[in-house]
Amino acid sequence: MNNFTHISDIEDLQVAVKEAIDLKQDELKFKSLGKGKTICLLFFNNSLRTRLSTQKAAQNLGLNVIVMNFGSEGWQLEFEDNVVMNQDKSEHVKEAAKVIAQYCNIVAIRSFAGLTNKEEDKAEQVINSFKKYAGIPVVNMESAIGHPLQALADAITMEEFKTKHKPKVVLSWAPHPKALPHAVANSFIEMMQLKEAEFVITHPVGYELDSEITKNSKIEYNQEKAFEKADFVYVKNWSSFKNYGKVDNIDASWMITSEKMKLTNNAKFMHCLPVRRNVIVADEVIDSKNSIVIQQANNRTYAAQIVLKKILE
Repeated sequence: MNNFTHISDIEDLQVAVKEAIDLKQDELKFKSLGKGKTICLLFFNNSLRTRLSTQKAAQNLGLNVIVMNFGSEGWQLEFEDNVVMNQDKSEHVKEAAKVIAQYCNIVAIRSFAGLTNKEEDKAEQVINSFKKYAGIPVVNMESAIGHPLQALADAITMEEFKTKHKPKVVLSWAPHPKALPHAVANSFIEMMQLKEAEFVITHPVGYELDSEITKNSKIEYNQEKAFEKADFVYVKNWSSFKNYGKVDNIDASWMITSEKMKLTNNAKFMHCLPVRRNVIVADEVIDSKNSIVIQQANNRTYAAQIVLKKILE
């Protein structure tokens, strides 16, 4: 593996999941693999789980870790070509990426969607610019349209709680007062398309995601019908894709409640966190024994660690 910017960069998802679960039993087994090497974590947006889990994963492999928050510590970067830089941008990514690459062996980047220009976000300007100019492996810690580390952690978690039968997995939209990106939902869908499962996406009419990503995945506009006999319920808000970046619906009836979970096959509740309690999900659901959100968060370390291990190897 030269880069990890998309879930498809993993050659075999099931093999990687098994390796991550094995690694979890002895997380320091490959402590010498990263000896003498450095990873630089660049954050253009805030983070809790991604920063801490990726830093821990790198340290478990013996890597030195440098963290930089571009929002408060670095110059604003320009990404456009042939631009006259006489405004607020002080440095071009062409120089910045090459300079950073001299200080580390791997660069990991977190940069959210702007949610104002669909085509710009789909172009993945930040991630792709570093891939183009840095000349070292690039890891996606969440980009404009994808969060593959989260999707890999989700796959690990689902394997740990796997059913004896072909599972039914539901990805459900839920209300949120702010416009949120599509990255987590996109990568979860792409991951599920690699698994043997009955997979259903449910959301209000008008909240369809990019059809290039959802492809032939089943979409059910009746949330309660979608929940019937589900084994896993993964919940995430996203803003409108058609009316790009807008909040067209904050219908509180889409919140996940214990009554809705009773429609399922004693389903496990999943969410990437952070989550707004009693907006996205009721307390009694996220605090229940079927909630596995903390296990998901823990597996973020082993998702990152197996990716970094493959890159180092």
